[in-house]
Amino acid sequence: MKEKYKGVLVCLAIALPSWILGKVFPVIGGAVIAILAGMFLTLIWKDNKDASAGIKWTSKVILQTAVVLLGFGMNLGVIFQTGKQSLPIILCTITTSLVIAWLLRKVLKVPAKTSILVGVGSSICGGSAIAATAPVIDADENEVAQSIAVIFFFNVLAAIFFPILGSAIGFDTLHGDAFGIFAGTAINDTSSVTAAASTWDSMWHLGSATLNKAVTVKLTRTLAIIPITLVLAWLQARKTSGKKENSFSLKRAFPMFILYFVLAAIITTVCVNLGMDANVFQPLKELSKFLIIMAMAAIGLNSNVVQLIKTGGKPLLVGASCWAGITVVSLFMQHVMGIW
Repeated sequence: MKEKYKGVLVCLAIALPSWILGKVFPVIGGAVIAILAGMFLTLIWKDNKDASAGIKWTSKVILQTAVVLLGFGMNLGVIFQTGKQSLPIILCTITTSLVIAWLLRKVLKVPAKTSILVGVGSSICGGSAIAATAPVIDADENEVAQSIAVIFFFNVLAAIFFPILGSAIGFDTLHGDAFGIFAGTAINDTSSVTAAASTWDSMWHLGSATLNKAVTVKLTRTLAIIPITLVLAWLQARKTSGKKENSFSLKRAFPMFILYFVLAAIITTVCVNLGMDANVFQPLKELSKFLIIMAMAAIGLNSNVVQLIKTGGKPLLVGASCWAGITVVSLFMQHVMGIW
């Protein structure tokens, strides 16, 4: 932690006032405030090398810790029911994004690997999916950087504007089911899913109902990393047979924090069935919300507007098209299924 503490303290310094301001201005929410504050600070803070390791650690480990803590206080049966309910929407949105990315690769002449990374990142779980897919298809650093910059841009837009969109189109504000499923299926990265869901809870005073729903849906969707990277590894192996570096790694692809999230839910379910009051776990859920805000500060600090500009118009257009397609299909499927 010696090389990380400076970055962690910076994220904490942003998170504390963002948490307070989020209580004062629930329509905006602490998560969005933290993202914007981090983005602003990174524009004027040029020499942040000493803090970069801690910022990256916070954006990944702290966020995953927050997701695991959300598992406490959640019933295992509800988690499985939510995953089952959202599965048709997840399958349709993933298919939509991958098809759009493939078509635009042909039409716009976008480099194949960049198109694959943007399509997979949009359809599954943003940067995590890109990180798992990149070594499988032998993508270079520039292709990975371009894809992550594009995905990040639309993540931030979703975290800020999706709660406004949800309110405008008439999502139920008495519970978080509809918006939670929408956020979990239509937003790319876990960070922005939690930010948007937290904002919706804050707007309508729903506690953590939307956040619980959205995270469960998102973690179900994240599991699609495994079959998709397996297929890509097989396709890549056909092109470059015998190269070990293109082999698939289940350990690398599987997000272990999902397992810890389920274990937390199992602990809660067993304890409640043995007679323990579910409110015992409430402090852990409140801590989870604060850690999410802290992780959002790190996400903002990690933003690279310059890199985004360098990506050019075509990758951005692919990302925008995938994002729009996923959003429309998610809303359509929810309407057909009677959720919204």
